[in-house]
Amino acid sequence: MKIVIPGEMPGMNEIVAAAKKGRGKYQPYNDMKRENTELVSWASKKIPKKKRIFLDITWIAKNKRRDPDNIAAAVKFIWDGLVEAGVIPNDGWNENGGWANHFEVDKDNPRIEVVVKEV
Repeated sequence: MKIVIPGEMPGMNEIVAAAKKGRGKYQPYNDMKRENTELVSWASKKIPKKKRIFLDITWIAKNKRRDPDNIAAAVKFIWDGLVEAGVIPNDGWNENGGWANHFEVDKDNPRIEVVVKEV
């Protein structure tokens, strides 16, 4: 099955910056993780439960300003969103069959397309 996540997710640079900003009770990274995990979870609600999956991810960016390795750091939010949606019970070794990344550009419709394959 395929899910489409609209827009772009934070990359590694944004994730690290949010993690460094946290002071006291306010933790920007926690907000970022919750928002992006929920976005994936809602997009994944129609996927039936699986035991072990492989993800084929196409990151479709609005331009080439961010490096592919920076963009792909958001894979954490995808795995956590699939767990939150109940597609898999956990994202550990038993459920995570790996993933492949592909990168494209579409300035008018940036998005992330994830094909979930049971393995």
